[in-house]
Amino acid sequence: MNIYTEKEIKVMRDGGKILAKILKQVAKKVKPGITTEYLNKVAEDLILKYKAKSSFKGFDNYPAVLCTSINEEIVHGVPSKKILRDGDILSLDLGIRYKGYCTDSAVTVSVGKTNKMAQKLINVTKKALELAIKQCKPDNHSEDIGCAIQNYVEENKFNVIRDLVGHGVGKNVHEDPQILNYGQKGKGIELKEGMVLALEPMTSINNYEIEKCEDGFGYRTKDRSLSAHFEHTVAITKKGPKNLTKI
Repeated sequence: MNIYTEKEIKVMRDGGKILAKILKQVAKKVKPGITTEYLNKVAEDLILKYKAKSSFKGFDNYPAVLCTSINEEIVHGVPSKKILRDGDILSLDLGIRYKGYCTDSAVTVSVGKTNKMAQKLINVTKKALELAIKQCKPDNHSEDIGCAIQNYVEENKFNVIRDLVGHGVGKNVHEDPQILNYGQKGKGIELKEGMVLALEPMTSINNYEIEKCEDGFGYRTKDRSLSAHFEHTVAITKKGPKNLTKI
């Protein structure tokens, strides 16, 4: 596990601000009638504008800069010519490399007007991430993060995805440790000052079992129930959690 200095975290914070700006601008473009391929082009142009680099494109042969996961798709959906429809929900997951360091963030947005259950799933997943971030303090444990996510999600009668995890991030897109989205308080590795983690609760309305999508990259719920996903890059400091990709 990499432990980062204050100087390195400052660079990641600068990169995180850029990432947040890009993701916010891409999310504003979401509406019925457009394609996810178009959103990928918007993200690619903005990454170039801000003099950053994509940390996703080419990683494990992934072909785009943006992950676009629609409805039952959880993560890693490949942008395509598929047209977004009114009532869809869409996860936008973006990673950039800035001055040698990676940051990672995701949001789930509604396309047009969604039903109450879909909007509740989005709101609960977003709140679960906020609760998870509060656990990122020295001397806490990794499963404290997952426990906070699981408890809140299940209190709201939804499920957390168990086979996909958060992770360390920094010099590389994915680093140790893995961060489960479920767990027991006080279990797992001890969190230390200087760790940087990509926390990403992924949830479903019904079952948490998953399967691979036809594009070979994405994952979706096996029972095709709706899924939502939020993510922030968070540094653990002596003063507590520092959200590096806050929008």
